[in-house]
Amino acid sequence: MRKNILFVFSLIILGWGCSGHGDHSHDEVKTEEGDHTDEVVFTAEQAKAIGLETVTVEVGEFHEVIKTSGQILSAPGDEIVVSATASGIVTLDRNSLTEGLSVKRGESLLSISSQDLPDGDPGVRANAAYAIAEKEFQRAQSLIGDKLISEKEYNEAKLNYENAKVSYQSYSKNRAGGGAVISSSLSGFIKAKLVNEGEYVEVGQPLFRITQNRKLQLRADVSERYYKSLGTVISTNFRTPYDNHIYELSELEGRLVSYGKSVGSEGFYIPVNFEFNNVGNIIAGSYVEVFLLGKSRPDVISIPLSALVETQGLFFVYVQVNADDYRKQEVKTGVSDGKKIEIISGLKAGDKVVVKGAYHIKLAAASGSIPHGHTH
Repeated sequence: MRKNILFVFSLIILGWGCSGHGDHSHDEVKTEEGDHTDEVVFTAEQAKAIGLETVTVEVGEFHEVIKTSGQILSAPGDEIVVSATASGIVTLDRNSLTEGLSVKRGESLLSISSQDLPDGDPGVRANAAYAIAEKEFQRAQSLIGDKLISEKEYNEAKLNYENAKVSYQSYSKNRAGGGAVISSSLSGFIKAKLVNEGEYVEVGQPLFRITQNRKLQLRADVSERYYKSLGTVISTNFRTPYDNHIYELSELEGRLVSYGKSVGSEGFYIPVNFEFNNVGNIIAGSYVEVFLLGKSRPDVISIPLSALVETQGLFFVYVQVNADDYRKQEVKTGVSDGKKIEIISGLKAGDKVVVKGAYHIKLAAASGSIPHGHTH
């Protein structure tokens, strides 16, 4: 009887130990791991250091998109580059010299002053060298007749005079008020302004791009399988390969001109043509990535492409949970218009998504330099 009582008492003690402290400790670990495995602690100071930015997810309209390729078209030989003819400090003739402004051939654009440079004004130096060379040549002319100098000395004096004269005329031809005057050699429009008031420039440095054609065209080549959808196309975005910049047709004051009604003879593509203002660093003749925008669809969640982080073929974003915590969230994506991308699942309205700095969080989390979970 006594042995039975001791056995039951031992079972009670063991039961308390297993169902009490042991289980509770296990549940705490499981909860901590289960709830916060994908969270990263990233302080406000760290976020400020990398320029981290977030946006609040909203439900709105998003276009149907046809992704294809195309080419920027322009009339050949209609563009020039205006370069500096002297080194010095720039003074613009007027502050309104901006992209898209009309200019006339021979119109003054700016002046370049070299007066305050350590080496002095090269125009003044050229003038002084010319005056000295002219006197030496005149002296040689008076002496050569009487054979007082050799033919070689006379020819050297003449060569120095001719060189000094060319240099002087080059500097003096377009000078006014102590500076070199830069004018447009073409009537047209300013495509790109490459210099600002007060900047230092060197000889040969590009200052403006002037084009005769204020408009450029974009020809998008669309597969024939999208023919039925071409009637819904209203605009386009396109990405240039040389600067990876996305241009929006609306920002360039562009418009849809036409689209083909049949397949071209050289391939299985239908041309879609747009026209837009020739401003910015858009190079005629270059091939671009095109995102044709069709009819709008309501109730769509979309986010900037910069928010996406790819890992082994899957896409993730970082959602801000609170001031210092960010959750890695897998998302399923739809079509992209080059700037934004449709989110099919994984996000809801009101989520705060990291759109600048997401890759820094990924790298820091992977390297272990940022603590995971809630270890404050």
